[in-house]
Amino acid sequence: MALPEKLVREFEELAKKYPDRKSALIPALHRCQEELGGWISPETMEDLAAFIGIEPVEVYGVASFYPMFHLKPVGRHMVSVCHNISCELRGASEIMEHVCRVTGAKPYGTSPDGKFTVWPVECQGACANAPMIDLDGVYHEDLTPEKVEKILGGVK
Repeated sequence: MALPEKLVREFEELAKKYPDRKSALIPALHRCQEELGGWISPETMEDLAAFIGIEPVEVYGVASFYPMFHLKPVGRHMVSVCHNISCELRGASEIMEHVCRVTGAKPYGTSPDGKFTVWPVECQGACANAPMIDLDGVYHEDLTPEKVEKILGGVK
């Protein structure tokens, strides 16, 4: 197993909180993604399957179902652009175009320098303050192209 010992210890404690070890899969996937480069590799899925005692295809089924898990390398910063109805009605398409222009990444892609990955997403629950983006887990709402430029321009 190639999972770092730190994660294995953490997962042992995590698994104790559930009546079935398999229930720890989603939190374990989150931790792997956080600690192992921002994405879930095939090797990581195999290691998690062995740890939990399930088949790798079951881990893949969960990881591929939820959009918050990335199955290929991503940039150092994730920019999720909401494009659901409220955001669209308030300018999400223009925001998406501007995010792509500022970052150099296409939707569902990573910028050539590896700094940003841009990901169109469904509703983020910020409809009252649309349009919005999520930058590395932080919501930015009531956006204009100028605000996007200031937000993304300040990222190191």
